Amino acid sequence: MNSDNDLQIAGDILEVPHLLQPPREHPATVAEFVGLARAIAADRSQWERLVEYDATTRWYHRLRTGPGYEVWLLSWVPGQGSGLHDHGRSSGVLTVLEGTLTERTQRGTRALGAGTQRVFAPGYVHEVVNDALEPAVSLHIYYPGLTEMPMHSTCTAVPVAYDEVDAATA
Repeated sequence: MNSDNDLQIAGDILEVPHLLQPPREHPATVAEFVGLARAIAADRSQWERLVEYDATTRWYHRLRTGPGYEVWLLSWVPGQGSGLHDHGRSSGVLTVLEGTLTERTQRGTRALGAGTQRVFAPGYVHEVVNDALEPAVSLHIYYPGLTEMPMHSTCTAVPVAYDEVDAATA
């Protein structure tokens, strides 16, 4: 029996720079977009000072852009909502930063508290509303960047296996 282990034979892969994948400057996978949203959420200095509340309309601010994606910061005072919509050909990550939002889909209604993330594919129909008594703040990443937001009168999406993923359990 040979007593050499793989590490002794091959050496430490972390010590061979040409074998390491270079870190990406911009996300390219669903997991990387979820990670970007979590990183921004964790660093309040990136977004907290920018938040404004508007009693007449939902407030939003484009926080950053990258190759093919956009990051948006939104605030929601009690009673404000998005209306029933989809995001055209864009996929997205929704992260609640503060407060509680309610998401309504064909599958039902769920409360989204601070730290909750939702991942969705193109054509995912939902409505997001602040049904709480306190303001809320959310972060939205769209890939490709959001170019359309078709409104719906009823939830017409046909549920499919990939239309929603709860990032907290993914």
